[in-house]
Amino acid sequence: MEKIFNNIEEVLSAIVMFVMLMLTFVNVIARYFLSSSISFTEEITTSLFVLLCTLGAAIAVKHNAHLGLSLITDKLSKHWQRRFYLLASVLGVIFSFVLLYKGIFMAIHEYELKQISITLQWPEWIYGSFVPIGAFFLTVRFIQSFFESLSQKEA
Repeated sequence: MEKIFNNIEEVLSAIVMFVMLMLTFVNVIARYFLSSSISFTEEITTSLFVLLCTLGAAIAVKHNAHLGLSLITDKLSKHWQRRFYLLASVLGVIFSFVLLYKGIFMAIHEYELKQISITLQWPEWIYGSFVPIGAFFLTVRFIQSFFESLSQKEA
């Protein structure tokens, strides 16, 4: 079970990328042969892109590859680097938790209002749920990053 959770973002990202690729490919073929696009593919692909971005950010945090000011942090002592990474992790947890919290209420609000998408007429909360799903993984990875930074030994 732990192995599945360790790679869940990569698996979900691969599935999302595959679906986006197939939808875009079908749309390109339709444009070429039918001289007309299939509009629902753009709706789904755009919404899946939101999920892919948050999953990608979670993967970056997991691999400690997220954007940072390495120009500055590389010049700091190990003691101050650790403190900087702890601060960055705390800020990341706060940001991703706010995104999770707001995303949940956004999806609930879309559900309560019975909003539907323009092209497919699907409930909008389905697409809206991609924000809290991705934010959940991002929050978990930032929390893990915090505890990893906390467990590092002082220099």
